[in-house]
Amino acid sequence: MNTVEQRGSKGNEGWPAPAKLNLFLHITGRRDDGYHSLQTVFQLLDFGDEIFFEERNSAAIELLSPLPGVNPENDLVVRAARLLQREAGSRFGAQIRVKKRIPMGAGLGGGSSDAATTLCVLNQLWDTRFTFDDLSELGSRLGADVPVFVHGQTAWGEGVGEVLTPIEPTDAWYVVITPPVSVSTGEIFSAKELTRDCQPITIPDFFSVPVVNVCEPVVRKKYSLVGDVLDWLNAGHRGMFAPGARLTGTGSSVFAAFSELTAAKRVCSQIPKDWPFFLAKGISQSPLRERLEPN
Repeated sequence: MNTVEQRGSKGNEGWPAPAKLNLFLHITGRRDDGYHSLQTVFQLLDFGDEIFFEERNSAAIELLSPLPGVNPENDLVVRAARLLQREAGSRFGAQIRVKKRIPMGAGLGGGSSDAATTLCVLNQLWDTRFTFDDLSELGSRLGADVPVFVHGQTAWGEGVGEVLTPIEPTDAWYVVITPPVSVSTGEIFSAKELTRDCQPITIPDFFSVPVVNVCEPVVRKKYSLVGDVLDWLNAGHRGMFAPGARLTGTGSSVFAAFSELTAAKRVCSQIPKDWPFFLAKGISQSPLRERLEPN
């Protein structure tokens, strides 16, 4: 049996599945299929999950790290592996272990990133020879955010998030706090008060005009603790550049951007103990793509 680690990585090092932030989120309309038309920036982070793969000569897909309360067959990692296996007609399988660091259901793209890493790495391990565009199309069947992780670049997103244009945002460190509440994405996107008529903007506009996350007022109303975290970040801490603290996706995670690491660390030292958080640097390219394309 082969492990991916034997194909160019060191020791028992796993494969990266980075987290993302939505630096803003505008809804510009609602499509006939019920989905929302969006504009956003997907900012990749140097923080994420780590996934280990071992090839099997049988077709079995085994997840060695099932999530509590989640049927492994419903896990995006397993679904991604089975989708690739089916579309490629591969006779191989895999044992997969996920070392989770990205909080679940927090708007940080953990499940989507794990799925993207699974598609990309098993494509190499099984020698199925799909292109990244092919894998992106497969990923879009699993979730709207999967393609951004397959392409592996910080990007401007439109459509339902699948129309991607790589961009180079300002260097920043991000303090990300995930209050211990579970936000229902479906509840937020179906809320009557959600703003759905934002005027479309351009990429240059993003760097020069005020932008918002339209989900934030709805989440504040329904989940007061998220609002408390946003208020705490905005009220007592300076050194961050505009726009200050913001919700990512539909939350529950919120973030603040800092131009200096020392300022970010100073805020981290003051975060209340019952608010889980991490500090990460924004990156332009995913470490996954760097590993897959070393040259």
